[in-house]
Amino acid sequence: MEVLVFKTSVDNPQSVKTLKPLLDSVAGRGRWNFALDDCDKILRIASMKVNAQTAIRLLKDNGYECAELEG
Repeated sequence: MEVLVFKTSVDNPQSVKTLKPLLDSVAGRGRWNFALDDCDKILRIASMKVNAQTAIRLLKDNGYECAELEG
């Protein structure tokens, strides 16, 4: 299982709710979460099926900034 970590501009629960069906469809239900209380608005995805470019494109196509954080 690979864990991808991203800095995003997603800053409220309503935005997370909007993205939920999209993230569930690409990563799987329960395989992702946001840390909205973090200054970088972290998105973590734990999945073997998602690559960083797919996640970044998904968020950017929906109006959010997203950049992978290297661990």
